[in-house]
Amino acid sequence: MTRYLIKTGLMLCAFSVLAVFSSPAYSKADGIAVVVNDRIVTLSDVENRMALIMKSSGIPNTPETRAKFQPQIISMLVDEQIKMQEASRLGVEVSEEEIAKGLETIAGQNNIPVDDFKSMITQSGLKLSTLKDQIRAEVAWGKVVASQIRPRVTVTDADIDAELQRISDTVGQDQYLVSEIFLDVADPSQEAEVRNSALRLQQEAVKSPNNFPALARQFSQAAGAGQGGDLGWLQAGQTQPEIDTALQGMTVGQISEPIRTSSGYHIILLRQKRAISSEMISDRDAVMQRIGNQRLARQARGYFQDLKSSAFIESRV
Repeated sequence: MTRYLIKTGLMLCAFSVLAVFSSPAYSKADGIAVVVNDRIVTLSDVENRMALIMKSSGIPNTPETRAKFQPQIISMLVDEQIKMQEASRLGVEVSEEEIAKGLETIAGQNNIPVDDFKSMITQSGLKLSTLKDQIRAEVAWGKVVASQIRPRVTVTDADIDAELQRISDTVGQDQYLVSEIFLDVADPSQEAEVRNSALRLQQEAVKSPNNFPALARQFSQAAGAGQGGDLGWLQAGQTQPEIDTALQGMTVGQISEPIRTSSGYHIILLRQKRAISSEMISDRDAVMQRIGNQRLARQARGYFQDLKSSAFIESRV
């Protein structure tokens, strides 16, 4: 049996320098937006995160778009609160050094020094603490997944052999370079809300296809969010059947309508397409890593869904 070893890394939003421009200031808001167990998400939390996301994803900062995206942003903050509470229960801590490293990573993605990046955020009217809170939640959840789930994920030699054989059988078929934005449906009662959020994101992506990676970094709940939603090269059988079917009918550069699968809604960007050759077959290490990543993501999603289904969540807005 082969123990799968995941290569860990931050899933951070890349702050788009080009999106930093003057916009209507948010008023200071007090009060409770949502109660999450024994903690709260304040109206100020929502407004501050809204401002950050509008800037970093290139979404027009208008009253109409803020109203459209407010439910999704509140949902994101609720999810982060649940993850932070689980991290606290397990004694997981995030140091200031780890947060500083996260800021350096984002600054590096924008090719600017970290001090200039911090100044840019504050000068544009955003709160640096809002971005730090997002980094803290991502790092903490990564540690929870690493300690609670990763040790249980294994990939056997038989798993690798079966996948290599499956790939060999696809030589001559199409392969797709894909990015995605994924929204989880953790609670069936949220089906309509999540679908509406997916439709709004798809519309924004179609308006500005170059902003697809920024939208994925901020909104996607998939493991590849930190890489702008990049899924790499896929062929039939490597993803859900609904996505396989959609890809077969897409043209390069096309962004799909939201695709409902058993786990949630996917918005797919087809970046390139090619025929598979024998030279493209992955080595055993790459196959082991991919299978392990898929299993880790699936188990992490189930772990979080269990946390959310048992949480007390009361909206006040």
